[in-house]
Amino acid sequence: MEGLLKEFEVPAKNSSEEALRRWRKAVTIVKNKRRRFRMVADLDKRSEKRSTQEKIRVALTVHKAALRFSDAGRSAKHSADVGKSDKVSPETQAAGFGIEPDELASIVRTHDKSTLDFYGGAEGIARKVAVSLSQGVQSCDIPSRQKIYGINKYTEKPPRSFLTFVWEALHDLTLIMLMVCAVVSIGVGIPTEGWPKGVYDGAGILLSIFLVVIVTAISDYNQSLQFIDLDKEKKKIFMKVTRDGTTQKILIYDLVVGDIVHLAIGDIIPADGIFISGYGLVIDESSLTGESEPVNVYKEKPFFISGTNVQDGSGKMLVTTVGMRTEWGQLMATLDEGSDDETPLQVKLNGVATIIGKIGLAFAVVTFLVLVVRFLVEKALAHTFTSWSSNDALKLLNYFATAVTIIVVAVPEGLPLAVTLSLAFAMKKLMSERALVRHLSACETMGSANCICSDKTGTLTTNHMIVDKIWISGNREIKVSEEGEGVRGQTCEASLDILLQTIFLNTKAEVVKDRDGKTSILGQPTESALLELGLLLKGDLDAIQQQYKILREEPFNSVRKKMCVLAALPRGALRAYCKGASEIVLKMCNRTIDASGKPVDLSSEQVNHVTTIINGFASEALRTLCLAYRDLDKGFNEKSLPEEGYTLIAVVGIKDPVRPGVKEAVDSCLAAGITVRMVTGDNINTAKAIARECHILTESGIATEGPQFREWSPQEMKEKIPDIQVMARSMPMDKYTLVNNSRKMLEQVVAVTGDGTNDAPALREADIGLAMGIAGTEVAKSNADVIILDDNFSTIVNVVKWGRAVYINIQKFVQFQLTLLWVNMIMDTLGALALATEPPNDELLNKPPVGRREGFISKTMWRNIIGQAIYQLTVLAVLTFDGERILRLGGSDASSVLTTFIFNTFVFCQVFNEINSRDIEKINVFRGIFSSWIFIGVMVSTVVFQAIIVEFLGDFASTVPLSGQLWLLSIVIGAITMPVSVILKCIPVGKSKTVTHQHDGYVPLPSGPELA
Repeated sequence: MEGLLKEFEVPAKNSSEEALRRWRKAVTIVKNKRRRFRMVADLDKRSEKRSTQEKIRVALTVHKAALRFSDAGRSAKHSADVGKSDKVSPETQAAGFGIEPDELASIVRTHDKSTLDFYGGAEGIARKVAVSLSQGVQSCDIPSRQKIYGINKYTEKPPRSFLTFVWEALHDLTLIMLMVCAVVSIGVGIPTEGWPKGVYDGAGILLSIFLVVIVTAISDYNQSLQFIDLDKEKKKIFMKVTRDGTTQKILIYDLVVGDIVHLAIGDIIPADGIFISGYGLVIDESSLTGESEPVNVYKEKPFFISGTNVQDGSGKMLVTTVGMRTEWGQLMATLDEGSDDETPLQVKLNGVATIIGKIGLAFAVVTFLVLVVRFLVEKALAHTFTSWSSNDALKLLNYFATAVTIIVVAVPEGLPLAVTLSLAFAMKKLMSERALVRHLSACETMGSANCICSDKTGTLTTNHMIVDKIWISGNREIKVSEEGEGVRGQTCEASLDILLQTIFLNTKAEVVKDRDGKTSILGQPTESALLELGLLLKGDLDAIQQQYKILREEPFNSVRKKMCVLAALPRGALRAYCKGASEIVLKMCNRTIDASGKPVDLSSEQVNHVTTIINGFASEALRTLCLAYRDLDKGFNEKSLPEEGYTLIAVVGIKDPVRPGVKEAVDSCLAAGITVRMVTGDNINTAKAIARECHILTESGIATEGPQFREWSPQEMKEKIPDIQVMARSMPMDKYTLVNNSRKMLEQVVAVTGDGTNDAPALREADIGLAMGIAGTEVAKSNADVIILDDNFSTIVNVVKWGRAVYINIQKFVQFQLTLLWVNMIMDTLGALALATEPPNDELLNKPPVGRREGFISKTMWRNIIGQAIYQLTVLAVLTFDGERILRLGGSDASSVLTTFIFNTFVFCQVFNEINSRDIEKINVFRGIFSSWIFIGVMVSTVVFQAIIVEFLGDFASTVPLSGQLWLLSIVIGAITMPVSVILKCIPVGKSKTVTHQHDGYVPLPSGPELA
């Protein structure tokens, strides 16, 4: 089978358009294109989107060029023109605003700096939109702002109604054929058999079609509602703003014109706006303009475009345009994303359905031809070839209906749809377990992961940081108490003063008050821990921040690993403050402060002493930072802050405890055949201490550092990467290189976590990119396949478990469907619902992951399929040819009773075989059956519906009621499939070769009947 599916192979991520179009062309037999390809990416719409984006990019580029030429020629005439156009409608005036929304939008969209200057820059625009740049928007003004300037949402297509899904289900080609047959049957039956008997056959077909359509539509409609809910979760982005004089976090959809938005590295620009203040702001506009070169935004180039990203720096923005008036809003409203790429399983099962469909079609044609030829021969032998009646027409119609029924049965249309159903179910369940799946394929691929490269901070640890120890130059190390008395009592006033300056001035964290007056710290955990220390030491945050003016800022990122600011001192002098990774900042220092707080030269002996302090903190699993400062001349005007000549103030050790449950989660991964690697920017000793505590680092494992890793040759990487368990002091490109080589050199299926903007390349390269929902930037989230909403490693293990459950569930369903190619019109949907939505169990983590090149339909599945097919075919053949004698049936209705009994027996064979299919390898198929209420519901519904068909539908379903003995016998024959399944599972089959070596000596557990 695998050899026939080569055209139906696509990668899990970044599929080429050629590969996607190739498999579409290979799908030749489809009963219902609308339904089969509903969850398949619309490649034509994607091309349209690219074309439209290109037009927007060209228009923006042309407009910018035109502005450059026209700026020089602008004069007093421009001021006069603006004055003429500065007419405000009564409605806008009544709301208290002094500028129309279209004019405001035009200023930013066209980058019209002259008009902005005419109005007085950001301050002037703020007056026009009635907002204070220090206090922000008042909550009571929001309704009037939304009324005049609009809401920050773009127009979206309304969701499809239930009737739409009914209409799509009716487009099934075989159902249309059966509808035609039903109408013809009624038309021929009434004249020949009279009313109402002549209607029964046709009405029975129509009733079956009605049931199929309703069940299919309900399933598809519920599935679409799940995807709508997940899509809403994907679009939940929070921004930090100033409102009512306080800093708050709000959804981007709640932004209004006049809001003061705080921007940091990795943030998405949520609306059009203008620059208020900031340091080193660099914006990536490639998503809209197509220009790969980032744009610097400052007072002379003050425009922000919605939908772009902050690549570096920080600042504040005044929102001027929201929703459909922004270029991004118009782009998103006019274009359809064309849906996600289809997953490898969806494509592969489309191939399976196509191959089996061709076989089924051939059988249908042969069957129809054989029946027609036999009928014609019989007429010729009876010398009635020239005499035709309505009964003859009815027979030919029944032959055609039989052929159509074979196609209905033989084309497993439900196979690819079962994948979507299972993935949608898994995505919904994972959402409740704090994992947001952005791409369908991630659910599927995660089950095959055999390597997880995890960050440390916030993923393996709690991300709730406190300063545990501090060493201030000239003193011994001090344990930080809850009151901070120990630090204050052992530190001189001068040292304490410079320490507090460094903490309070060189920070992005803020002390904020909520509406109830409660105080809290808002910011990154490391920043918050330092700010909390400063407050603990009785520092006056407001006084220091008002006394010193920040002139320049270089924010922390994963490449620099430090944060620096330049401040003006009260008497006019300049001072740079720096904090960051201990080894990096220590190398920048040539002086330190003594016990009295005075600067002195830093000797090599002192450097060694400080290094010992750093290593001591790190060995206690503390995150270490160095704080330093440097006084500068008044005339300093370099573009970047100095990289040397600093005075060391202190080393702090920040405690970040390991999350509860992480050790057990890592152990589960190792038992599941998954290697766990910690990749962190922290000190090597801190990383090793945490890794040992998490059970990641073993005696035989390698703990390396980024600089050392970068020096390895390709051959060394191939040899050493399998044993790497910890990589410390790593840069984003180190993580990318590790992921890339693990995938290509070792053919591993790699999952990687990331939270920073610079992690985007690794997240894209990995088979599964996992972004952190709390600590992660919007850039990281937009490049990820799954967002871990609680930043918890245990949640990643749940994703693995559900990924394996999806794979196993689809295998169960495929095995069930292929057993006799019995894709009954009802069971096609209900069977998928029962088997493709079972929750995962812990046993899934006791198996090695599925290999990258392993076939989907395994040898074990073929064994079960062929064995069950032989049993069921034997039973049905014996009953068909000798059933009346065996069952001792007599009388005029013996034939009808036998036909009904065979039908009933066949159905119960499938019911019990569906239970067998709950586990492909193990004998005990009942474990956990009552925890899957969907499975129980489907089983009960199937049996009840079968009883109704046999006992009550009579002529409509061409059945007759059966005696209690025959009912019992049908159930017993069906139940025998279960001992047959036990026997089959004891038959050994060859195992595919998989890499089983793990860094902790793990050997996969045995499988088969011994684990029953």
